[in-house]
Amino acid sequence: MAKNEQVCIDQCSYHPETKQLEITGWALDLTSKKVPTIEIFPENVVSDKTEQYPRSDVAAAHKTSAILQMGFHLTIKVTDPTEAIKVAFNFDENSQSQSFIPNETIVKEPKQASQIQKIYRKARKGLGYLKRNGLKSTLRRIKLEQTKQSDESYQQWIAENENWDIDAIKAEIAEFNYQPVISILMPVYNVEEKWLAKCIESVQNQFYPNWELCMADDHSTDASVRPLLEKYAAKDSRIKLVFRSENGHISRATNSALEIATGEFTALLDNDDELAPIALYEVVKRLNQNSELDLIYSDEDKIDMAGKRFDPAFKPDWSPDLLLGTNYISHLGVYRRSIMEKIGGFRVGYEGSQDYDLVLRFTEQTTAERIAHIPQVLYYWRILPSSTAADQSTKSYAFDAGLKAVQAAIERRGIKAAVNHAAGNGLYDVDYQVLSEELVSVIIPTRNGYDDVKRCLDSIIEKTTYPNYEIIMADNGSNQPEMKKLYQDYQNQLGERFVVESIDIPFNYSRINNLAAKAAKGKYLLFLNNDTEVITPEWMTKMVSFAQFERIGCVGAKLYYPNNTIQHAGVILGMGGAAGHGHHTFPRGDFGYFGKLEINVDYLAVTAACLMIRAKDFAEVGGFNEELTVAFNDVDLCLKEYKKGHNNVWLHGVELYHFESQSRGYENTPEKQARFEKETKHMEETWAEYIENDPYYNPNLTRVGGDFSVRLGK
Repeated sequence: MAKNEQVCIDQCSYHPETKQLEITGWALDLTSKKVPTIEIFPENVVSDKTEQYPRSDVAAAHKTSAILQMGFHLTIKVTDPTEAIKVAFNFDENSQSQSFIPNETIVKEPKQASQIQKIYRKARKGLGYLKRNGLKSTLRRIKLEQTKQSDESYQQWIAENENWDIDAIKAEIAEFNYQPVISILMPVYNVEEKWLAKCIESVQNQFYPNWELCMADDHSTDASVRPLLEKYAAKDSRIKLVFRSENGHISRATNSALEIATGEFTALLDNDDELAPIALYEVVKRLNQNSELDLIYSDEDKIDMAGKRFDPAFKPDWSPDLLLGTNYISHLGVYRRSIMEKIGGFRVGYEGSQDYDLVLRFTEQTTAERIAHIPQVLYYWRILPSSTAADQSTKSYAFDAGLKAVQAAIERRGIKAAVNHAAGNGLYDVDYQVLSEELVSVIIPTRNGYDDVKRCLDSIIEKTTYPNYEIIMADNGSNQPEMKKLYQDYQNQLGERFVVESIDIPFNYSRINNLAAKAAKGKYLLFLNNDTEVITPEWMTKMVSFAQFERIGCVGAKLYYPNNTIQHAGVILGMGGAAGHGHHTFPRGDFGYFGKLEINVDYLAVTAACLMIRAKDFAEVGGFNEELTVAFNDVDLCLKEYKKGHNNVWLHGVELYHFESQSRGYENTPEKQARFEKETKHMEETWAEYIENDPYYNPNLTRVGGDFSVRLGK
């Protein structure tokens, strides 16, 4: 068998009472990305059933299509449990056979995690839980091997950041002027007793005491659930119960909990997860700083059966475009109850992504100023071994419900767009309709660079599907004889749509572009480096589709080095100094941190190597700052747009190659280094608040490199 032909058995169990052998796992040719056929040999078999289905965890780990049905669940009724059952996995040229002796696979308790269970720890909840209560409505955290945090680093982060002074916290709470009741809404259904107890006790262990726990049992069939709930309620008056007379699933059950809530704010908690002891204290602390907040959310991580925490999710502040790509808000989410009731709570029909639908509708009723993010881990998401074992229950309905939730949001907002599944489960792509194909002025500065320019212009002309653009060459003193002929060739080809602006001045990137912009006729300016090459034909259309909105400022692109690694995927302030690039050198096809390389993301800045902005906005902010002759002028421009209240957005579907530094060289002379230091100082003096804390990043993530690893020793 070839090494690339992988068959992974997650679980094999035999049930003597039914004489059924069940085998779950996945199989895939890692090179061809093809799924083998599965053959169950008839010897010792009474009957058999084969189910195949997608495995998003495997898709994420091996960069395959999220809809590829590489997962399998085999149900085999056997004649003699002491005799082997043979199963073959038939690839194109090879076949791999495995034998299973039913009597040797009787499993009563889950034991050590299998190989795929370890992979699956990157997932939120098990799909067995999904089948009953619905998928948690955020995306599964997709974090591939190269970006994984070592367990040791996160444990070190916990040790450095969670040394709570309980007495001091309680003294601070006593001094709070505002101490609202927080109603914690918890739907309950057939949860194992020990996890339910830990969940309830995590609420009782809150440092902040002014809460009520509103639990709605969704007609559990497990006889142990009701007595346990009643036992806790009898001992704590803050615990309120409602027992539903029929099973209604998670949306109805949570609404039942909402009906008995009296607090000014509601928090959402699943029946086997845990809250950090400081969770409600941190929420109310923030409310004492601003009592007008409507939505408060925090970072989160996962917790295993032994109580060990891992895989933290460090989130950005309010990011409207990111939210349309995935439910990054998730837990802990605390919502003003009056708005929850105004929008009718959870909607039936969105099970599987009911939280996502809720937060999309909720945020439409408030403003960015009334949404706050607490960059601390306040919620622990329980991961159980049964997750993988139940993976045969995987259905597309949860992700389809997420798609439906985003599409409904777009329709409510009166926006013309189509919503599609993105590369991974729980990731979505909003394809906005261009309402008017206004002229785009593509501004390309150059000095000589014949080969670069020809490659760049040929790619634009040959690939671009957007029909209405002009190209302005901002020629900064070219003296290569062949440049004149090259320009003439393009003028012959494009006519008035190709303009050469001679700007023969000492090199100043900002001034060159500013002067060229004055000659532009387009509604949109698209600043483009001469050492780029277009990959995606719809690149300009996608950029216009965002730039047409008044709320959008600068629009950026996904740029690759020639070796197909990421050169640019958004600018992070404070990264490696004044600013740096996130996901730098990640391989093409990688999902990135929380899928951020495959969805559209809000950033403070994007690179002007490929940047679109409305011409009127460019003029209003004074264009590029000409004091910044080479470095940071694009970051400065984006920040001026952000200060105007505009979102700067990086688009994953706008792909180009960037042959960086080939035309101007490196910062390798004393003069260039002195200039760079001067421009860095300007940034530090002008934009210190964002360099200290980029709202679209997270203070718990590294400032050293763009791999989104945890920040230690800060």
